[in-house]
Amino acid sequence: AMNRVQLLGRVGQDPVMRQVDGKNPVTIFSLATNEMWRTGDSETTQGGEIWQPTLLFLCNLGDISQKTTWHRISVFRPGLRDVTYQYVKKGARLYVEGKLDYGEYTDKNNVRRQATTIIA
Repeated sequence: AMNRVQLLGRVGQDPVMRQVDGKNPVTIFSLATNEMWRTGDSETTQGGEIWQPTLLFLCNLGDISQKTTWHRISVFRPGLRDVTYQYVKKGARLYVEGKLDYGEYTDKNNVRRQATTIIA
């Protein structure tokens, strides 16, 4: 079995470092990826940006639609966690590789929620 995710996008906010209940600290940030397609076209171009020739091709043949997806990224490894916290900034273009993690938590209103996180 394999659980692997590769994302290329833009950082949504400066990373924050959290430590909960004496556990190891974690650096958390969000990453936006964009998916673009021409109206009526089944093929998409992913990765946050599209190549110039593709852009010209899409502009000449129809309306461009775009969908932005936000991903929650958590970094636990000590060296990478600290470098991410110190140097990654909002708006930076970033490649992230990690694994999917599904979890549950209870929000402030005592409602159970599900969360998907990329563990980098």
